[in-house]
Amino acid sequence: MTQATTRTLIESYYATFNAGNRDDFLALLADDVIHDINQGGREIGKEAFRAFLGRMDRCYKETIADIAVMVNEDGTRAAAEFMVHGEYLSTDDGLPEAKGQTYLLPAGAFFSVRDGKVSRISNYYNLPEWERQVTA
Repeated sequence: MTQATTRTLIESYYATFNAGNRDDFLALLADDVIHDINQGGREIGKEAFRAFLGRMDRCYKETIADIAVMVNEDGTRAAAEFMVHGEYLSTDDGLPEAKGQTYLLPAGAFFSVRDGKVSRISNYYNLPEWERQVTA
């Protein structure tokens, strides 16, 4: 991978997420992708990620905007900072009740890239700030 191809991969990751095409989105991931969930556990594998996306799509409607992508010299790692524009659609386990609340949240992600696919994604955002916004 080069810096340019990794940058394109990460930009495609967010573009396909925003477009809602989950098959195209999952095609960007390695079969053994590692997903470190914000303030949660670690899941491994594309099928686990598919299940995670299903829950996210049921509970949230999100668009990622204002994306800044940074890539290391050999293209094996990347980071992105962005804004999450969201609507809380259905109550997620252990979180406040959903009533269609909207939120705007800065977030970041770290990626590992192998053989042209995302092999690790670690997402970070301020959960207490999200909770403040949806309970205000």
